[in-house]
Parts: sequence; C-alpha cells; structure tokens
Amino acid sequence: MKKIIALLLCLLMVVGMVACATNTDNNDQTDGSQDTTPATENSDSSDDTNGNDGDVVTITYSYWGTPDEAASVQAVADKFHEEYPNIKVEVMAIPNEEYVTKLNTMATAGELPDCGIMNESGVLDFASDGLLYDISAMYEGADSMPLDSITFKSEGKPVAYSAANEVLSLYYNKDMFDAADLDYPSATEAMTWDEFVTLAKTLTLDANGNNALSPDFDKENIKQYGCVVDNWTWQLEVWALSNGGRWFTEDGSACTINDPKVIESIQKVADLTLVENCMPYNAGLEDNGMQRSLLTGTVAMATAGAWNVGTCLATARDEGLNYGVARLPKMVNEVTICTGGPQVVFSQTKHPEEAMTFIKWYMKEENSWDSLIATGIWMPILEEYYTDETLTNKWIDNPNFPDHDEYKGAVVDYARDCAESTCWYYIPHTTEFIELLRTVLGPVWTGEQTAEQAITENYDALNAVFMGE
Repeated sequence: MKKIIALLLCLLMVVGMVACATNTDNNDQTDGSQDTTPATENSDSSDDTNGNDGDVVTITYSYWGTPDEAASVQAVADKFHEEYPNIKVEVMAIPNEEYVTKLNTMATAGELPDCGIMNESGVLDFASDGLLYDISAMYEGADSMPLDSITFKSEGKPVAYSAANEVLSLYYNKDMFDAADLDYPSATEAMTWDEFVTLAKTLTLDANGNNALSPDFDKENIKQYGCVVDNWTWQLEVWALSNGGRWFTEDGSACTINDPKVIESIQKVADLTLVENCMPYNAGLEDNGMQRSLLTGTVAMATAGAWNVGTCLATARDEGLNYGVARLPKMVNEVTICTGGPQVVFSQTKHPEEAMTFIKWYMKEENSWDSLIATGIWMPILEEYYTDETLTNKWIDNPNFPDHDEYKGAVVDYARDCAESTCWYYIPHTTEFIELLRTVLGPVWTGEQTAEQAITENYDALNAVFMGE
C-alpha cells in the first residue's frame, strides 16, 4: 500500500504541475474538464494566513521520491504560494527506502521538516514519541470534516488525516455470473459467509465443467475459481471485525489477536483454499490481489480496495472485463476497513499554523480531482461527499466508474455506514506487528498449521511487538 500511495502522490504532483500551467472552466467532471485549481473561497480558520500583508514564512515539506521528482512537487508548492503569498514551501525529497530512517535521524537532531507525507503504519509511532503536532484545530469552523474512520488519533486527539480514503469491497465478473445463471451480489446488503462460500463453490469449475459442489468435481484440474479473498496481511483485519473479534481492544490497550473469534476468521479464509477448493493458494507475500484474480480472467469474485477502480479495473473494462462491485460478505457483522496515506505536521515545527494551512490545502479534493478522484484511484476524505447527493453524484457519475447504484451502495454508502479504522489509525508499532503476523500465518495458508496453532505459538512474540518491546 505504501508503494501504491507513493505512486499516486507522484501522479498527483505531476498533474498538479500541469495544472499550474492551465486554467480551465469549472465544468462537471464527466466531460473531463474539471478545474484542478484549488478553490480559495469559504476559507476556514486554518486558512487565515492567506493575504499579502506581513513577512513571508518559509516551511519545509518532506516526501519520498527522487531529486528529479522534486521539481514536480515544488511546482505544486509554488502554486500554493500564489494563493498564500505569506507562506513559501520548500520541498525536501528523500529516497523511499531511506525515508523513515532519515526522519528518525532528523528527529533525534531536532531538525524535522515542518510537515510531510508518512506511511499509514508509521504515524502512531511518531505520535507516541511526541513527534507529531496536534492538528485538532485544522478543520475548526469548517462546513465538513474528514471522515472519523480515516483520522489518526493519539490519546484521543487527531494527529493526521489520510489524504485519500480507500475501503475494501467485493468485485466480481458479471459474465461468469451470467454463464452460471446466478444473481449478482448485492451492493446494499452483505451476504452471509456461508452464502458466499456456496456461491464461490458454485462458480468454481474443473476442466470438465463440474463445480465444487458436485461429487464429480476434480480439485486437481480447476480452470475457474470462485473467489480470491485477499490475504495480504493488513486486509485480514476486516474478517476479525466481521466475526465479532478484534486484533486489538478498541481503546488500544491490549492485543487480542488470540481471541477465538479472530482465529476463526483467519481459518475461514484459509479454508477457502484448503477445504472448500474455491480459492487458489497464495502465500500472502505481495499486494497483488486484483492482479491475480479478476484480471486473470479465471476468478469470479475478489476482495480488493477501491483504488483498483482507477489503477486497473477501468482499463480492464475497456479491454472487455464486465465487472461489478458489491459489499464484502459478513461472518457476523457487516463491516469494511479503510486506509489512506496521511500528510502530517511535525511537532518540531516553529510554524504550525502555516504548516497546517499547507497540508489542508494539499488534501483538498479539488487539488486531486481529475487525476485521482474522478479516475477512481482515490475517494474523497470529507464527510459531505458521502452525505450530499449533489457532491456524491459529482464524484461517481463518470465513465471511469462501475454502475452508479452499485458503486454508491457498495463503496460510498458502505464507507459512510460500515467502515472501521484499520489498526494503524489508533495503534503504534503496526509495521512490525503486521510484518511478523505475515510470517506467522505462512504455514496457515499451506495447511501445515491451523490458525489456532500459529497464533497460540506466536502470541507472546506478537504481543511483545504490540508492547513495543
């Protein structure tokens, strides 16, 4: 996900540079001419630095990228300076592989930049060390706030907001459903897990055309699988929540990944391959769920993030993929999880108001509309896009998206009503925790261990990581 967000931010930066040199009319985005120049009217309290009076304050903004990309990012910063002439932003480019190490070194030396981008799983580590500024006032007086589910909180206070929203949903091949004479999954009501398993087995076919429910089914010669439930580790948290469990207590005080409900949720995912024969084996080592499912033409349903609409599904549809989107199946509770790369203000800044002004400007939907939101790569962060029909339609009424009613029910309304924060929004040390959990679960996917054996044997190590030991 970190690589995806980095790639998308670079795309935004390049488009932002292009936007600096163009000025189009603000037409409906369906005709491709949506203005990407940030709006300046209706400014909130954090935008009070707009104007021409007073001295110019210079702030630094860090991001992961190459020096060659710095010119594109700087062009975006210069566009901001045109609107806020009292604030100048200097871009600090740090190679991706050195980013966290470099920031830690700068933090020790008291030389952190004023603001910058971070990966989701590192935000609370910095916050717990007192390195992030309390941004509670950033949206003070605003007409609409970012969704609570994409708000990073430390001791109950916001320390970052995701620059985009992304939720998990179920995507499916309509032609495969039509061939089997099956109704499409619902965009407004989640099917039960048992219904999902039966459906996946019905859509799993061997070389002779027998499905996985047939006594004649040949599991050694499968030509079409019914599903891929992505086992890229962070995405597995949704099934714990769906089954009534949690990786961590809601207040973040304890690691509860050994809860029987959590263990059962992991085993149910593994059993799609090991018992039900309706999902291909995957080691869970790469973030490639869509690439190995619907895009192969051999899988009927796949769980995946909303970003896939823009990164690959729109192109695949142009090439013949007839796909739809629905809500995830539910084990007990109807739930999805969300994520999105954050922009932060570092606590060592001497100019917190100016840094918050830039970050807030940088995350405005209009600044990423044509390149990221209208394409389906990013979802808006403000609540009003999920509650105001006019804004929702502005967002999803375009040819890059699947059917309007499907997407609204399975993504927009789903994100508004059923999304819970992924653990990194309220728990530190999630980078190390998820990396260890990925290793722990390896034998579960092959059937060498049950989920109960793997979690029980490794709980002390997982808990130690959670405790920061």
